Amino acid sequence: MMTSRYESGLTKLNELAPGAADSMMDTFRDVCPDLAKYTIEFPFGDVLQRDGLDFRTRELATIAALTAMGNCQPQLKGHISGALNIGCTQKEITEVILQMSVYAGFPAAINGMTAAKEVFELLDDHDAE
Repeated sequence: MMTSRYESGLTKLNELAPGAADSMMDTFRDVCPDLAKYTIEFPFGDVLQRDGLDFRTRELATIAALTAMGNCQPQLKGHISGALNIGCTQKEITEVILQMSVYAGFPAAINGMTAAKEVFELLDDHDAE
């Protein structure tokens, strides 16, 4: 049964990364479809729908957190790409990652910047085609 939380989460996730919700559901369908459902409902259906911060600011905060964690490269790359999709600039993204060198350490910032570089290059290669 589709809930309004799920529906609004689908909309928000697909705004960030078109087709991401279907991909997530397909990835976990055989092993734990509830993980995909909960991910769509809670972060995207509840938290990202709140007033107080716009979507761009929330994505930059997410990039900062994932950079600081240091062990979430696939998710970090996805959020970097998504941030670009919703209007964040490469400069804003690299500045957020650079700031994490102060609070999370240089290894985390280097890993985050490497992820950003890979996303930027992938997009540049795609644009050149």
